[in-house]
Amino acid sequence: APAMLITLCYLYLWARWGPRSAALVRSTVRRLHRSRCSFTFCARQPHPEERVCLRIGGKVFCTGEAQFLDDLNRWRLLLISPVIYPEKLLTAEHIAFVTESISAQTETLQKGPDSSKEIVKWSDFCSPLAYKAGEPFQLIAEASVDNFSSLGIAFLEDRLQMDNGMLPHRIVSMDVGTALKSGLGRAEPTGRGKEGKSKLEEEKEHEDEPQKLCEQEAGAGEHRHLHLSSCRECRQLENSTIESVKFASAENIPELPERCSSELEEEEKDEWLEKGMERINLAGKPPNILIYLGSEAAEARFERVKSVLQECTGADSYTIYQLQQEQLLRDPWVENSLLLVLATEEPIPERSHKLFMRFLSQGGKILGFSSSFAFGGVRIKRRKELRRAVRELVVCRKDSSELRLSLLLSGFVFEMELKEEPGTVRTLSRLNNAEKDSVIVHLTHGSSGGEAILCQAHLELDSSSMDVQTEEDFNLLKMSNSKRYEVLKEILTCLGLSCELREIPALTPIYLLSPDE
Repeated sequence: APAMLITLCYLYLWARWGPRSAALVRSTVRRLHRSRCSFTFCARQPHPEERVCLRIGGKVFCTGEAQFLDDLNRWRLLLISPVIYPEKLLTAEHIAFVTESISAQTETLQKGPDSSKEIVKWSDFCSPLAYKAGEPFQLIAEASVDNFSSLGIAFLEDRLQMDNGMLPHRIVSMDVGTALKSGLGRAEPTGRGKEGKSKLEEEKEHEDEPQKLCEQEAGAGEHRHLHLSSCRECRQLENSTIESVKFASAENIPELPERCSSELEEEEKDEWLEKGMERINLAGKPPNILIYLGSEAAEARFERVKSVLQECTGADSYTIYQLQQEQLLRDPWVENSLLLVLATEEPIPERSHKLFMRFLSQGGKILGFSSSFAFGGVRIKRRKELRRAVRELVVCRKDSSELRLSLLLSGFVFEMELKEEPGTVRTLSRLNNAEKDSVIVHLTHGSSGGEAILCQAHLELDSSSMDVQTEEDFNLLKMSNSKRYEVLKEILTCLGLSCELREIPALTPIYLLSPDE
């Protein structure tokens, strides 16, 4: 009887909401999100206890009993610990949820996002909190009620793209309040119990777990591990700290300034929560930017490009290196970089071109400054009359408005082939001339989020760095300098970098504690 009732409800909902599946999802989530109810979007048959609300192709949206986060010790936190500030992250009008994604090799039959539809990037609609590596790869995040619905709708319609290039497999809302507030305490499991495990196996897991959790990884970057009081390493650190305090002289410790109060700490916490979340790297790569100058060993050019990138992103946000030619072919830079900047006009060797395409295939981002690199349906065409000429550009911005500025050109423009698939190539800027030549283009590659923005105008150089021919050109470049930075920041933001500049915090007292007298 219950199964028949659910079926009748499903048929009714489909008849009433079928043409408006998005409206059904939003309405259901808005009405039920405050109740002890979970929402699941998945690519599998629902469990018997789950109630199907909507089915699109092989994917379903269903509701069920509230689900709880499993042991938080098994998760790695991202930047800001929700254990410390749960009330800041999980407000009444927000939903916490777990997204499971799988590698393309694991599920060969499951297709990626449909490129003919509007793609929704996972990180654009939520704030990530923690992750658990493995298969499936799991991410805890929180989002507003409507943004959570948008993610679910995009999942059902094959429009959801994960930042790490994996395929979204399941989204399920979770009650994480207990786990976050208890910090290291154990919350209820997410549905799979411990039935079938012997007592010996469970004891063995508890013995091994602290050691696994407390292994530190060199260069962990923006991730950090949780430590337990049962860990030998943590106990040693705690004991040495206690000994250090015994030997510290109270007379030599200066008074803390009044500003170093709990009120200031609260302000700093709020700032980190607001600003820090924006710098989370969901692709799992270190926050490295590489600048490739070809066979040139030009230190001055590297410093100029590095300087302009730091002015746009902040000196403490990303680490910038020069990628030498020999390193390009030898070092594992493909797996350890967020952005590759091509700042050379030299021809790109075929072997190097293949490595750049592999980088894109793995979700990497490329920014080309007057580079000969191109792919897909884009070709580079020489225009001699534009070589080192200052011309006006029309830039199409993210909000569809236009920005006009004058820049020094490389002498090349882009041409697009008509056979190129729609949506993979987009012109961001054209010259304000009769031909309306394309000088900045945006290209996507593969199903892992790889994208490139290629420029044939010198965005990386200011007026003082350029060998301009006339004083009029110099003045045009100088007047366009602030707009040049606007365009650069928008390009870097489009490629997934954070351009939120923060003031360098004031220095605070530091205390050295040593176990040696």
